[in-house]
Amino acid sequence: MADLILFWHRRDLRISDNLGLAAARERSPKVVGVFCLDPGILNGDDVAPARVVYMLGCLAQLQARYRSVGSELLILQGNPVQQIPRAASALRAVAVHWNRDVEPYSRQRDNAVAEALGEKGIEIRTKTWDQLLHAPGDVLTGAGKPYTVYGPFWRNWQKSPKLAPVETLHDAVGLSDAERDGVDAIPLPTAKDLGFVWQVPLPLEPGELAAQAQLASFGQQAMEAYDDQRNFPAVIGTSLLSAALKFGAVGIREVWQTATVAYEQCRSDEGRANVQTWMQELAWREFYQHVMYFFPELADGPYRAAWKDFPWDNSETLFEAWCAGRTGYPIVDAAMRQLNETGWMHNRCRMIVASFLTKDLIIDWRWGEKYFMQKLVDGDLSANNGGWQWSASSGMDPKPLRIFNPASQAKKFDADAEYIRQWLPEIRRVDTGALVSGKISPLDVEGTGYAAPVVDHKKQQALFKELYKQQKAKLQ
Repeated sequence: MADLILFWHRRDLRISDNLGLAAARERSPKVVGVFCLDPGILNGDDVAPARVVYMLGCLAQLQARYRSVGSELLILQGNPVQQIPRAASALRAVAVHWNRDVEPYSRQRDNAVAEALGEKGIEIRTKTWDQLLHAPGDVLTGAGKPYTVYGPFWRNWQKSPKLAPVETLHDAVGLSDAERDGVDAIPLPTAKDLGFVWQVPLPLEPGELAAQAQLASFGQQAMEAYDDQRNFPAVIGTSLLSAALKFGAVGIREVWQTATVAYEQCRSDEGRANVQTWMQELAWREFYQHVMYFFPELADGPYRAAWKDFPWDNSETLFEAWCAGRTGYPIVDAAMRQLNETGWMHNRCRMIVASFLTKDLIIDWRWGEKYFMQKLVDGDLSANNGGWQWSASSGMDPKPLRIFNPASQAKKFDADAEYIRQWLPEIRRVDTGALVSGKISPLDVEGTGYAAPVVDHKKQQALFKELYKQQKAKLQ
């Protein structure tokens, strides 16, 4: 009889191109999956209902995928430090395998689970970095240090050899009825069962198959025009794979292989440049994960010393206006409405609203970071934190002071106000020039309920620069 291997899924909700799962199957055909609904995560104050719905959809399909190859995925609920060892012991598993993670909470949890399994004499296998093309420590500076600037990281990272996709789980063996009865597994709950409500269609259907189909479509059609279209929020020019990458519904090696094939099949230098830009975005994703691994303190605060006690205004009234999309700046408000209504926001707009919160409203970037996590279907600690620190100028960036002008951004990336009109229907009939510039007359606003500008960008820009100058002087 084959030894039982328990594979603990976390952010790798698929059976194909899964390094840890493939290693478990090499060892034994009797591989059973397990996922633990962790109250340490689900009861947090930074959980987005849309993200929970996407995750549960991925788990439903993962259960079906396991059944299709002859095994099963068990759903547990409770603290993984108790639940995983208890299930492994009840099933008499010889080992528990899982893929590693970079986040501080995950690393602490995994160490505790490993210790508990060790006390029961159950082996663990946790060497695989499934969510990354290069593990932390594989891409270092010439001095052997982790990179803190993206440019040189990209140059080193992109020329380092990448693994090919690994084999899909196949011909597995599941549990006997007696074995199954000994485990406290539960039926997969609904979002409502867990206390979450989200009834809006997601940007991408959950699950491995939908992610693979979207990747194939993007690789065949849109990737070659990516750099030309990615900054225009009214255009579907991005991959829409961010949630799939967050939860591992698609394998990163499969993603890189698709990009490589698209690059090789391009018939022009312009096309190859477009594909390489998307490759650089994948490298940004890895850069932020490597940074989170080596500098876990970033999860709670800024990287740059000047920001550790920055004199934020932190007006709750202005923050509420920003959250609700009622700042009186159309491009900012359109983006926030998109986030609130769909659980997703275009990346260009994420930068615009982050700059506005920190540089115009002078509100701590951590307020915005947390709000994003409470709403985003693709909310990921490393990417969200990295993006906010980049926008706030508090992170690892060779150009630390960057301020976006909302009107200039709208003019460049939404010149016809298509995006603004889509998300601000109450001012849809206002002249395009006024929507883009944000200079909407009181007469045009009258009767629409749209907000007047809450601050003056030019004045706030000058104020912010002076605060930043004073803060830097204090540190010299």
